[in-house]
Amino acid sequence: MTVRVGIAGWIDKSLIDSGQFYPMNAKSSEERLQFYASQFSLVEVDSTYYGMPKKENSDLWVARTPAGFVFDVKSFSLFTNHPTKPMALPKDIREQLPEKLREKNIYLEQMPPELVDESWERFREALEPLRTAGKLGAVFFQFPPWFLPSSRSLSYIEQCQERMFGFQIAVELRKPEWMDARHRDGTLAFLRSRDIPYVAVDVPQGHKTSMPPVYDVTSSKLAVVRFHGRNHETWELKGAPPNLRFRHDYSDQELMEWVPRIKEMEKSAKQVHALMNNNYSNYSVKNAKQLEKLLEAWQK
Repeated sequence: MTVRVGIAGWIDKSLIDSGQFYPMNAKSSEERLQFYASQFSLVEVDSTYYGMPKKENSDLWVARTPAGFVFDVKSFSLFTNHPTKPMALPKDIREQLPEKLREKNIYLEQMPPELVDESWERFREALEPLRTAGKLGAVFFQFPPWFLPSSRSLSYIEQCQERMFGFQIAVELRKPEWMDARHRDGTLAFLRSRDIPYVAVDVPQGHKTSMPPVYDVTSSKLAVVRFHGRNHETWELKGAPPNLRFRHDYSDQELMEWVPRIKEMEKSAKQVHALMNNNYSNYSVKNAKQLEKLLEAWQK
């Protein structure tokens, strides 16, 4: 299977509340994951961004999914220069923080080096069961808009790859300047030199924060595209929750724009992962099925 299609987060509240995907008798996380894995071969785990993942969860995910199923996992917020709530850290690490850091959001650079090392170690340990089982696709390092094109930023991406030695990482950038005329070639060349997949994105175009739909393949192993919807009205709403910001039901015509691009990506990468992040109601699973059908029809 060269192209895998899936969604971001199988336990998304809006999806569950819609009542339009999971059977009525699928009430638990286990039952929902088992049903989801009967419909798709790929899923993105978003919970690992909000809190340090646990090995026990990875063990359960391995046990609850069939052979060949793949999880892409989002990096813990701390490692992508996002503000992180101390409560998201393991209790013993949190208790070792200087007292002044325990009461507000913290950034990686504020933490003592030994706690940084320990945090990375815990993250790798938590994902190890997925990797060992052959069910870990990539760890997505989704950098914020304030992560600017610079030699320092490139050096940090290198550090992330080195910290995750033995794991496949992929990078999603959210500052459009990374892909402007001045920086694009250098950004892509850097990622190619490290064999790191550049995560292509579909977003509303024409906004200050809009990343262009660049779909260059920068790793022979994997190419990734994430669909964030095209909701112009909510895209730049400050503080808007994801299910409002990404609320968009793709048409066949909109998805069709990506079919030749994905087929082109397939020529250069061993696998292509296409993930719907338009988490509102059942839009993500509906559009994922649409995309699968369009890709199948293109082959015929």
